[in-house]
Amino acid sequence: MKNKLSFISIFTLCIALSLTACGVKQASTTDSKNTQTKAGSEASGKSDSRLDDLYQQENQLFADHDDVWNKAFGMMNKSDADPNGNYADYLAGTVESNKNSFTDDELKTLNEDIETIRKIEKQIAELENKNTSSDDNKKDSSKASSVFSDFSGEDFDGNKVDDSLFSGNAVTVVNFWFTGCKPCVAELSKLNELNDAIKSMGGEVVGINTETFDGNKKAIKEAASVLESQGVKYRNLSIGSSSAAGKYASEIMAFPTTILVDRNGNIVGEPMLGGIDNKDNYDALMKQIKSVIDADSTNK
Repeated sequence: MKNKLSFISIFTLCIALSLTACGVKQASTTDSKNTQTKAGSEASGKSDSRLDDLYQQENQLFADHDDVWNKAFGMMNKSDADPNGNYADYLAGTVESNKNSFTDDELKTLNEDIETIRKIEKQIAELENKNTSSDDNKKDSSKASSVFSDFSGEDFDGNKVDDSLFSGNAVTVVNFWFTGCKPCVAELSKLNELNDAIKSMGGEVVGINTETFDGNKKAIKEAASVLESQGVKYRNLSIGSSSAAGKYASEIMAFPTTILVDRNGNIVGEPMLGGIDNKDNYDALMKQIKSVIDADSTNK
């Protein structure tokens, strides 16, 4: 599978924006540089368009068979994930190791989809290799650290939020989710518990619901209702889809995904893939949180 966004690429989880299938990839685009020639820009645009089309083909597979894929995503194990591995192989390995949990028809559907994904991934890899340049590599290497620079958004009550959100905390736990994602909703109460646990340590949990981009009032209302039903009190934000953080979230291929952000707005460590209602995930995330807090204390 692709090593995109520090391996936010896969896991038990759910696609952003208006899609309903869990674990689906979100298409992404790359802005052309101002210094490109017209011919270069046109070529880049065609390549990006083809990539988007391929991503959407994968999206559609997951959406068409969402029940069985949701079941499969719930069985994934972070410890088995290899950021440099093959996406189709990872999916196949998950299915094979849990094959007794599926019916014959479900296995047939999953394996057929995986073989289609394998072919799509090969095309994606070929296109991405063509698009790679030294400038792109530099941009990618600095991307994670610049995601929350000039950050802005609003909480669900309409209160403005900026990058002081991060500077005021030793660590900010940012959870990306969306309303139709069952694993996302399942962990909300545990995230609320985590928020209460780390407040005295200088930490805070913040949710970003990817369906609420650009102040989408209907989506905010629906998300707020879900949060209330789960007893969630920590802040959830709506951000601009064209912002650096919005673009970052739009490239997440699996949900829920949780990241840690330090006082300077830098992403620290690897993303947490999967819900923290799983005890191993919760313990691993808490260990990372304490590490960031300790580093913050040392640097003061």
